[in-house]
Amino acid sequence: MDKRPVIIAVCGKGGVGKTSISALLTRLFSEQSSKKVIAVDADPAEGLSFPLGITVKKTVDDVRNDLIRRIERGEQAGKEDLLKRLDYELFEAVEERDNLAFLAIGRPESDGCYCQVNSLLKEIIKEIVFNFDYVIIDGEAGVEQINRRVMEMVTHLLLVSDASFKGRHVVATIEKVARKNGSFKRVGLLLNRLKDRDEARALTAAVDMPVLGWIPENDLIRVFDRDGRSFFELPDTGILSDLADAVQRWVANQP
Repeated sequence: MDKRPVIIAVCGKGGVGKTSISALLTRLFSEQSSKKVIAVDADPAEGLSFPLGITVKKTVDDVRNDLIRRIERGEQAGKEDLLKRLDYELFEAVEERDNLAFLAIGRPESDGCYCQVNSLLKEIIKEIVFNFDYVIIDGEAGVEQINRRVMEMVTHLLLVSDASFKGRHVVATIEKVARKNGSFKRVGLLLNRLKDRDEARALTAAVDMPVLGWIPENDLIRVFDRDGRSFFELPDTGILSDLADAVQRWVANQP
């Protein structure tokens, strides 16, 4: 692709609904049939596959650990051979459905261990995602992943918080850390699971970052999440429209 893809990382405190938001964003962008979308589950809990209705067969960490085991058994591998193996196996780990693809990262690698393997993985992941128009990354809860390989490519950092003070504190911390370490062009806050418009107005006034919009508490999403049902089957009760209004303008204004 000549044009860099829009790469949205969804981050926030655990339990605020960022995986649900990631799944809804994936559905929203994949409804543009002319666009190619990849959802990347960068949370070791590997929860994004369920609301997308996708079965994870292999993660990036599985690929990495399998190759390391072979090296430790004494198999010889030069850089070119390593690249070929990782390239093939990572593309095998990408699940595809129409214009939608999915890749699960799994557990993060150990720092300082098998640096050549980790460096090659980073380059191949970049090669994969740059074949898509939209990349939706469901980030790990908290600030831990701001320094990791997936986050280096982010163009849009989407912070998600519920009404809790702790949720708002976490996204403020993430934004502060990300501004030091990230290369993203835009940051925005999405308030999720709010009671009503009055609560949304009060919270918008209380935070010191751009608020893209707010999503009300939704019992249907809770039921789908509880039952492990695909969000592609979710009737649009207004939440997709709310999300589109909040995020698509933000993405369209990409500098």
